[in-house]
Amino acid sequence: MTTPILMDVDTGIDDSLALLYLLANPEAEIVGITCTAGNVPARQVAINNLAWLDLCKAPEIEVALGSEVPVLAPLMTTEETHGPQGIGYAELPAPTRALSSRHAVEVWADAARSRPGEVVGLVTGPLTNLALALRIEPELPRLLKRLVIMGGAFNHPGNTTPTTEWNIAVDPESAKIVFDAFSGLPEDRRPIVCALDVTETIEMRPVHLSRLAETAGSTPVETVREEDADGQLSQTSNPIVRYLTDAVKFYLEFHVSHDQGFLAHMHDPFAAAIALHPELGTLRQATVDVELAGSLTRAQTVADWAGLWGREPNAAIVVDTDPAAFFDHLIELVGAFARKTYPPTS
Repeated sequence: MTTPILMDVDTGIDDSLALLYLLANPEAEIVGITCTAGNVPARQVAINNLAWLDLCKAPEIEVALGSEVPVLAPLMTTEETHGPQGIGYAELPAPTRALSSRHAVEVWADAARSRPGEVVGLVTGPLTNLALALRIEPELPRLLKRLVIMGGAFNHPGNTTPTTEWNIAVDPESAKIVFDAFSGLPEDRRPIVCALDVTETIEMRPVHLSRLAETAGSTPVETVREEDADGQLSQTSNPIVRYLTDAVKFYLEFHVSHDQGFLAHMHDPFAAAIALHPELGTLRQATVDVELAGSLTRAQTVADWAGLWGREPNAAIVVDTDPAAFFDHLIELVGAFARKTYPPTS
């Protein structure tokens, strides 16, 4: 049995690893990839996805361009975090695959309608495409099996402003549209939210890249070091490991430059794992809303844990997980996939 997953992404270094994780996981069937502006502009997001699919020798998967701007706010992108093309120092070969002729909202609506109660939606970027898809198919919350969102910050500092997380901050109006639309659902159909509270515990470190190379049979097994020159590229033999290392090195350097340590928060791969296995996280029900008017708090996600608003919960928030177990799982799957795709020559 496989789980059909529709990915909506703003690829992105950690989105890239989320894609690799799902391609590597035999339990996942990626039924489409829709692209939104966020980490980088939407058209660059599409190029990145097509290039990763080529590199991974993936089967044909529809990649559709979505909204190139938020529904109301001016577009923000964050090349300083993810690199000029969104994939750090990685320089993937130009893709040979073609972009879909369909818009992302059509892909969302058609996937849910054609397989009601089966498809898991996974959004690791701003919620723009899903908010727009709700306009043409208001029944999406009831047609999807589950929705997993990487976004928000609750009892945790923001990473964009003191109170806001990036994906929500890019398009807070769309985030509110989505949380409002998913109100009134039974507990097992509420969106699962992977917020900074937990995703900032998912700390990828150089040892994880070394373990990935070992699992893939990639040589040499390198150790990325903080004292290495900025932009120093990997020489390891496996292309998947090599390009991923080049991408993550940029991310490691970004985090250390912001006094967070020589590590990389892997928000999106964790959300991808939750999409397949919600039991990897401890979930807590809450009513979530998004602040749109606050002069200091616009785009803040607010959780009513105690029912003070008198409204039914509309989300299940991941409040705890085991990061070490997650990385063991990720490395085993992606390493084996890289080895199978590009077998060692000796």
